Amino acid sequence: MTAWPQAFGGPPLRARLRATPEDFFVDEDLGFAPDGAGEHVFLRVEKRGANTEWVARALARFAGVPVEAVSYAGLKDRHAVTRQTFSVAVPLKRELDWSALADAEFRVIQAQRHGRKLRRGALDRNRFRIVLREVAGDREAAAARLAAIAGHGVPNYFGEQRFGRGGDNLARAQAMFDGRRVARHERSLLLSAARSQIFNAALATRVARQDWNRALAGEVWMLAGSHSIFGPEAMTDTLQARLEQGDIHPTGPLWGEGVLRSAAEVAELEQGAAAAWADLARGLEKAGLAQERRSLRLMPQELRWRWLDDAALCVEFALPAGSYATTVLRELAVFDAAGPADSVQE
Repeated sequence: MTAWPQAFGGPPLRARLRATPEDFFVDEDLGFAPDGAGEHVFLRVEKRGANTEWVARALARFAGVPVEAVSYAGLKDRHAVTRQTFSVAVPLKRELDWSALADAEFRVIQAQRHGRKLRRGALDRNRFRIVLREVAGDREAAAARLAAIAGHGVPNYFGEQRFGRGGDNLARAQAMFDGRRVARHERSLLLSAARSQIFNAALATRVARQDWNRALAGEVWMLAGSHSIFGPEAMTDTLQARLEQGDIHPTGPLWGEGVLRSAAEVAELEQGAAAAWADLARGLEKAGLAQERRSLRLMPQELRWRWLDDAALCVEFALPAGSYATTVLRELAVFDAAGPADSVQE
């Protein structure tokens, strides 16, 4: 990910990320509350040093149900302290004492029934509280950079964790496209990695040109806070005002079969990115994925920061589902001995 161009030039700080799990806190916000009735128990869980799938298996064992009866909205990283919701299918006649589930790596904070299972991507946003340690650099420049991020957003790159250790998910995706058989869950992972690479390549081109957050001919727009898109259409003063206010964002391609929705200059740029990764693009088309869109701009919400001491900076913000905290932080700091990347929720 360090190869992708940055929006505001080189980061003003150097720091250490994830010195301890507590330095990377994530709080999932579903955007709705359980209704109190039904055959699915929604569990609010706090975990430390455990990945989401491991916790799901532990919940299934305690409830005496198959792991398929447990679901969650999105993955959360192991190397952090995170709060997220799991749903467990438990018949109404069975009531479990979830407080009796004791584990060193997670605890159940709350249990409430709900009428439907929790589905992937069914969350509003994630809140982050991240402490950077051993910080070196210009404080005034850091404050200016954070203000720029708050005001203008950052390029909405897929984070490095999409691509696996050492980026090997792309090689595995190519092998799959060449005929290697893979498990169903692995297939989804590798298709996502291939799509992410083409999207990042298209976005990187626009970041290098400094028009990732501006309107080009043939632009397709996404409404902030949703996946609704419209366009292309001619730029107007009204659209320009909405763009500046953060109400709409330019989009890039999530590659698949069919015709690009974008046109003119935007379509030409996107076709160039796909051509640079032609084998991946062809594989995605043959896999039957449809052309979709993703916002090029990520606007952190409620961004604030404070210095804990001379070498520790705490940064807090919220991000919509499917975006990455490290995408924000890479505009602020270069990380020494960086810990594992954070997981994404989609």
